[in-house]
Amino acid sequence: MGSVSLSNIRKSYGAVEVLHGINLDVADGEFTVLVGPSGCGKSTLLRSLAGLETISSGEITIDGKVVNKLHPKHRDIAMVFQNYALYPHMNVAENMGFSLKLAKVPRAEIEAKVRKAAEILDLTEMLGRKPAQLSGGQRQRVAMGRAIVRNPAVFLFDEPLSNLDAKLRVQMRSEIKELHQRLGTTIVYVTHDQIEAMTMADRIVVMKAGHVEQIGAPLELYDNPANVFVAGFIGSPAMNFLHATAKGGQCVLADGTALGPLPVPVAEGRSFTLGIRPEHFIIDQAAAPALVSLVEPTGAEIQFTAHLGGASVLVTTRDRITARVGDPIGLRVEPGRMHAFDAKTGQRIEG
Repeated sequence: MGSVSLSNIRKSYGAVEVLHGINLDVADGEFTVLVGPSGCGKSTLLRSLAGLETISSGEITIDGKVVNKLHPKHRDIAMVFQNYALYPHMNVAENMGFSLKLAKVPRAEIEAKVRKAAEILDLTEMLGRKPAQLSGGQRQRVAMGRAIVRNPAVFLFDEPLSNLDAKLRVQMRSEIKELHQRLGTTIVYVTHDQIEAMTMADRIVVMKAGHVEQIGAPLELYDNPANVFVAGFIGSPAMNFLHATAKGGQCVLADGTALGPLPVPVAEGRSFTLGIRPEHFIIDQAAAPALVSLVEPTGAEIQFTAHLGGASVLVTTRDRITARVGDPIGLRVEPGRMHAFDAKTGQRIEG
């Protein structure tokens, strides 16, 4: 069992408060990802859970046991860091089993646990190698193996893929997700990369400036963002935001262009922020007029920037359009795919 509960967690450094009453419950076996920009407090929250930071107030429980005052080694957690922190003079097997050796676990038991972890991580042929003889991905797997042999209630990952190249990050994302499915252990994972969060998580916790902005399943956050921040952070390319006004049941842009029916009831004449994801535009020459300003073929898709309604928008399409810079183009939005946010608070306007 490895359920986690964080209740009203606050953390201050002197007069500066960096965590503002965080509440979060992680179910046993759940893969939860904390995501947000640098400085949002996600790593501080993870380190507080691990016991590496002392919280200012609040309560942390693991399997129903309050651990606020427990030393990290007594919290039944294992942590995988961004830097692998392997001992260069030890081989893979020795690195993986070192924590068990310190705990005076019998040698035969250590060897059995190391072999089992090596099989799970495809490291069996590398047990005799030193870290200098391994690739970055292999070193990260050794760091994961070192955590697995401890059989913790909760795994904590602090941006473990940040030091890897793009191709290897994709591979390691799959390996970590497969590892979670195989072991069924609770994972709390920190990243600033929303693609990692979307592809790996059961639930995502979006943070900003020490506050939780929204918690939910990846597609729930993508399809129904709670506010402008979440809408702009989750999704790549990011959502387009346009100034609009409700007129006659239509979303009317700054230059008077009517883009389509209001996504939710909005009072006549009320200004609001209209959100549209790049892939939800449809090219239709009979629709709202726009002007192409940049074309970027990516292979599977074509991205282009266009001036629409007095603003610049990014559009992605799988159609092999032949538009060039300066060409006129018509744009409309898939029905039900527009989002309305309050112009002042940034919060989603609900129907």
